Amino acid sequence: MSTGGGADAAGTTIASLDARLIQVPLTRPWGADVTAVGVIATHVVRSDGAEGWGFSWTPQIGARAVHALLAHDIAAFAVGRTADPSALWADAWRHLHEAGGGGVTTIALAGLDLALWDAGARARGMPVSELLGRRRGSVRAYGSGVNLHYPLDELVAQVRRWVDAGFDAVKVKVGRPDVREDADRLAAVREVLGPDRALMIDANQRWDLAQATGALELLAGYDPAWIEEPLRADDLTGHAELARRLAAGSGIPIALGENLHTAYRFAEFLRAGAAQIVQPNVVRVGGITPFLGIAEIAVTHGATLHPHLLPELSGQLALTLPVASGADTPMAEDVEDAGFGALGALDGPSPVRIADATLTETAHVGLGIRFR
Repeated sequence: MSTGGGADAAGTTIASLDARLIQVPLTRPWGADVTAVGVIATHVVRSDGAEGWGFSWTPQIGARAVHALLAHDIAAFAVGRTADPSALWADAWRHLHEAGGGGVTTIALAGLDLALWDAGARARGMPVSELLGRRRGSVRAYGSGVNLHYPLDELVAQVRRWVDAGFDAVKVKVGRPDVREDADRLAAVREVLGPDRALMIDANQRWDLAQATGALELLAGYDPAWIEEPLRADDLTGHAELARRLAAGSGIPIALGENLHTAYRFAEFLRAGAAQIVQPNVVRVGGITPFLGIAEIAVTHGATLHPHLLPELSGQLALTLPVASGADTPMAEDVEDAGFGALGALDGPSPVRIADATLTETAHVGLGIRFR
């Protein structure tokens, strides 16, 4: 697997970095206050003339802060330095660390890292997956939705659409004020899915330890394949205790990681036995460079890794990732009506295709992701 981003010209440096903020309206709002996602499109030019395009991403909150970091702090730091993302990333992270070790800083750093990987692959006339070392030609995709606010009939209709589209695994939200309502909703979902399709549930950090313990005792009857973010994302001790309780009872595995921002945090959670499935978001962790490191940590601990959201990007990486012995092959998360291509945000065709619950790449070079 390559770790150099294709910056194979000796002494290649970053000549310029530009960033622009785009608001992409959502066809299906993720809630009353999440009607669009913020994309900060980046463009890098190397000293050898090679160009690359990347992006940072955040739903609704923080996009202007990310743009400011890229346009000022990161651009000023990056120009004149190595164009090899693997060699640059740690120094860039240390430079930004005073503003926070993760979160807005790593989200912003992804804009530079992705553009450099794109430039490296474009310079060689190949997709990033080929540069990294593609291990498989396709990955399974699962249907996903931000649907806790959906009335029951809309939730059931969404699940039927997934079944009709060929998905054999779907994910729905839980965490209603009364867990009995969650149970009623899962009963209706399971009826549509039947016994053989996988059902994953996502609480999006809505419970405390006592609530999660009680809720999962009730919801275990619907055979969830995992429970995602049952507690606050930074509650390491709570997740470790919940994992112990679940292992002694229903056996439901814990999945988390969309709100962990560094390899250090992933390693801490896995060492503590607080999760069996990790879900790094390639943008939130700072780009491809740290994402690859997190994948190696998952292998070391025998954990399954399923990338979070952004199938146009994370689906390409899923084709390249190593898999621990006994772990599942990475799946791509396909949130209904939320892909950049489906939202009309891309200047060109999507670099991936999802059909019959299977993600494959289309012909492209680099990341194949440029925004209108």
